[in-house]
Amino acid sequence: MNNVPKLKIGLLMDSFDVPYWIYKVIEKIQDSTHSQISLIIMNQTEITKNNPILKVKNNRDYFLYKIYTRLENKTYHPDIDGFQIKNTAELLENIEKISVMPKLTKYSDWINDDDVNTIRKYDLDVIIRLGFRILKGGILNSAKCGVWSFHHADNNVNRGGPAGFWEVFQQEPTTGSILQILNEDLDGGQIIAKSYSTTDSTFVKRNQNNYYMKSLSFLPRKLKELHEVGKDEFLKRVQAENNDLIFYDRPLYGKPKNGQFLKLGLINFRKLVNRKIRNWFYFDQWFLLFDIKDGISKSLWRYKKILPPKDRFWADPHVIARDDKYFIFIEEYIYKKGKGHIALIEMDKQGNYQYKGKILEKSYHLSYPFVFEFNKNFYMIPESSSNKKIEIFKCIEFPNKWELHGNLMSDIDAVDSTILFHNNKWWLFTGIKENDGASNSDELFLFYSQDPTSDQWIPHPQNPIISDVRRARPAGKIFSYQNKLYRPSQNGSYHYGYGININQIKKITEFEYEEEVENEILPKWDEQITRIHTFTYVDGLSVMDGKIRRTKL
Repeated sequence: MNNVPKLKIGLLMDSFDVPYWIYKVIEKIQDSTHSQISLIIMNQTEITKNNPILKVKNNRDYFLYKIYTRLENKTYHPDIDGFQIKNTAELLENIEKISVMPKLTKYSDWINDDDVNTIRKYDLDVIIRLGFRILKGGILNSAKCGVWSFHHADNNVNRGGPAGFWEVFQQEPTTGSILQILNEDLDGGQIIAKSYSTTDSTFVKRNQNNYYMKSLSFLPRKLKELHEVGKDEFLKRVQAENNDLIFYDRPLYGKPKNGQFLKLGLINFRKLVNRKIRNWFYFDQWFLLFDIKDGISKSLWRYKKILPPKDRFWADPHVIARDDKYFIFIEEYIYKKGKGHIALIEMDKQGNYQYKGKILEKSYHLSYPFVFEFNKNFYMIPESSSNKKIEIFKCIEFPNKWELHGNLMSDIDAVDSTILFHNNKWWLFTGIKENDGASNSDELFLFYSQDPTSDQWIPHPQNPIISDVRRARPAGKIFSYQNKLYRPSQNGSYHYGYGININQIKKITEFEYEEEVENEILPKWDEQITRIHTFTYVDGLSVMDGKIRRTKL
């Protein structure tokens, strides 16, 4: 048990009224076993920022952007709104507070030396910037581990703001987010955590909502790490991760002026109209592709198509080879039902196949039927995230009859759980959404156990082992090739199911995990195929799913 005292945290704030995502950050810190909020540093200049004459003067060059923002706020209403205002006064009522009046320059806030010296007397471990503007001067060194701040963008691609806007309007495939220790270089501080999410193709607020709700977990994770390993080791790790020489070669972004916005808006409006017109005449459908040969089939133009009827799609193939046959378990999704179940296709070694129909259905959605053998029994772990569980089913009569064996985990939003037996341990890879309102495609978590059918799973200390929509989410069975271990993963940049990465697992132990992207598969061999997102190889059969555009006529 860690007997180290809790970390002492200071918060830089403009107001007790904060967006919901900030409220959740504070709540997570308050509920933690590793940190306590010891000081609130309140910005006194906030009361001067609501002058209506100044607002008109300052925003006249940006009124089109302002109109667009208001329209989005009126039309887009997510179930979990990361920007809904919540009051933190009750949450922070017993915490000491001081007010400061920073010196204002054009872009920066300078807290005077007397206030900085007062702050230093609280002996804070970390100060978290949840308000103020760009900070300069002694405040940056007033806590043992500095001032930590979110930057809701990839600082190699976008410095400045508005957050999430330029990525949407410039059609960037991903939107980055970082947590950094601030220094005098704007958005060039030492990075503590970094992640990528798929950029929403249409709405800035929807884009923001997803990755803000995900990135709020960065703080409690890193505070926990700091508490466990100590200041010296933590800062040593941070330094090691920030040794690369990186130049920022893009402009310092700001709010789009009226001319800029009009040009960008027309381009994106045209794309939106074209997409709507296309959807009147065509629909996109997931289907299966396969090839049989001695070894993995690596020439994708050789793969043969298995197209489902137009009222459904087939996806997420997982294979068991038995009795000289292939049993291909798939997600079958009936459009009118709006819900998936597990179905079966049988195939012989010559590639002749039969659709055998539904084998497992629940009142909630099922997909990604990962099937494996343990103690001479077959088990299936279908994705059941809508039921907030990782369920495991045991085969009673192969291949058609399955019954619920139990739950590997409960009260969890997890997708595409994938099992691996390696080094006398069972490993569970799964995509987890920690915060409502975020995506479940961005972060990969790892657990290990001696029994893959039990609920006794130990979380890996590096969790999440990957926080990047371009390579986190599992995309099929982990396989061995030429004595190397490979994990297929989804590339969710641009859009869901954009492509597949083949990642070589370099290291997997109870303490370390390391993988490297060795190859990627993109749908370039057939102009009809627009997406691919699962690959499985078993005993001569290579099978994947893809999305094809079909006419509605």
